Amino acid sequence: MKRLQNKVAIITGAAGGMGEAEARLFANQGAHVMATDIQGDKLALWVEDAKKSGLSIEHCAHDVTSQNDWQKVIDKTLDVFGRIDILINNAGIFPGFTTTESTTISLWDKVIAINLTGPFLGCQLCIPHMKKSGGGSIINISSIAGLVGGNGPAYTASKGGLRLLTKDLAVELASSKIRVNSIHPGGVLTPMTESIVNMEGGAELMKDMCPLGRIGNAMEVAYGALYLASDEATYTTGAELVIDGGLVAR
Repeated sequence: MKRLQNKVAIITGAAGGMGEAEARLFANQGAHVMATDIQGDKLALWVEDAKKSGLSIEHCAHDVTSQNDWQKVIDKTLDVFGRIDILINNAGIFPGFTTTESTTISLWDKVIAINLTGPFLGCQLCIPHMKKSGGGSIINISSIAGLVGGNGPAYTASKGGLRLLTKDLAVELASSKIRVNSIHPGGVLTPMTESIVNMEGGAELMKDMCPLGRIGNAMEVAYGALYLASDEATYTTGAELVIDGGLVAR
């Protein structure tokens, strides 16, 4: 039996990186996946190819800051798959290592809207359907920036907020058998972190900061999400799964 057999998952930010890895892994583990991203064309390219290999994946262009877009995603998921069991709030942006003085209010608002308001909207609109199904699993992809400082004020605030939103939802939804957990990746190679890796000395810096001495890959995060989404984690809610090669253990 596959670990997510016949479960239905919505995964945001799935045009590449961790979202794509999660969507592929979940589909390979028997889930029916609705993959979404604001980069609709890029998303469609790999999803349509994956469908040809027999994976149960559909795609939908999606701005996570838009309540209307969220409703379209949910309506399409219910129309195609009939239910919602899993939500992964993976979509996010990293604006670089800005300082408080250099962070404009427009940048602040943009980062908070995508990284924190987007997941809130997704949870708010998916919860009623999970309740109808008798439960579910919500996984919020935060960051080590949700645990420690030094990653820029807007990004750190958004990821710290997502960490505590996760805990609040876990307490609120426990009686409805909806589990809510957060994942906190460290130095993982994705399209979002390529700019850091490509900086002079960037790759070496990321490796040196990590006790395991290497940069992580997206599939290593996806396997963490797989555990939290599966029935193996039925007693796990409000937890923080840190996948950072030991970076914040120092």
